[in-house]
Amino acid sequence: MSSKKNTEHLRRMNSWWYLIPLVFTPVFFVSGDKTVPEATQTHPTEVEALQAELPLHVNERVERWIDLFHTVLKSDFEVFLSRRGTYGELVRDALRARGMPEDLLYLAMMESGLKPRAISNASAVGLWQFMSPTALQYGLRVDSYVDERRDPIGATEAALDYLHWLHGRFGSWYLAAAAYNAGPGRVERVLRRYADGRVGDENLYWEIVDHLPKETREYVPRLIAAAILAKNASAYGFVVNSTERYAFDLVFVPGGTTLRRVASALEIDVEILKDLNPHLVQGVTPPTEVYGVRVPVGDSQRVVAALARGPDIRRADD
Repeated sequence: MSSKKNTEHLRRMNSWWYLIPLVFTPVFFVSGDKTVPEATQTHPTEVEALQAELPLHVNERVERWIDLFHTVLKSDFEVFLSRRGTYGELVRDALRARGMPEDLLYLAMMESGLKPRAISNASAVGLWQFMSPTALQYGLRVDSYVDERRDPIGATEAALDYLHWLHGRFGSWYLAAAAYNAGPGRVERVLRRYADGRVGDENLYWEIVDHLPKETREYVPRLIAAAILAKNASAYGFVVNSTERYAFDLVFVPGGTTLRRVASALEIDVEILKDLNPHLVQGVTPPTEVYGVRVPVGDSQRVVAALARGPDIRRADD
């Protein structure tokens, strides 16, 4: 489907639901053929030049999301792209270290809008939208003081563990992404029923797409569209604000130390520390343990000096 035809089609549709925030609500299904859609020629040059590790199949479903990100969802997408400046390298570094496709960064973008404090209607939390049972299964701490689903570093490592396992199970990044959204059991049942249990082929997602849950039908097309556009954001006309990369020094403080006390010692706004420590859900370290607090780069010695009159405080490299 050409961009012009697709845009005309969108104008004829009831568009009120597009105004609902993308990250926290199910995506409505737009019907399509049950066969694998033919690749269009609308964006061939851009896709070929990307040389992305994640396969970027461009078809009718993907083109629809490209058009949406260009139009009614453009402002939201620009905000997501801006947050990539804060957390993008953190995620990419972790992906590179594991030999996983760097474009999986955009799975986190579609999950949460790259917001560590994001909470879905189903109570999934963080950049990677972990539910509590899965978070605990993958070694994340979730209690009344610390929720590591909100920790960009810990949650990323756990999410990549999970995605790596899903890829090993299905042999396809598209199917792994679908399973991340719908659950591996659901995807496996659909594959058994409609694809003779086959795995290991990216095209299988398109073969079974109409038999997946409504949200999952659009999940991979959204991921592909986001990857294509994000890699060439300025060329596609997006305005992306620069943001500082997530970076910090680590200082160990006594149990029960509040972020407000540390902020006062540094003479900075406590919101800066809350952004660096989104996993400290009450703004205070656990009361019964020495705990590492993230502070702006270069400020660790100031914290130690300012709080020296209190209980023992240590830098991470002491």
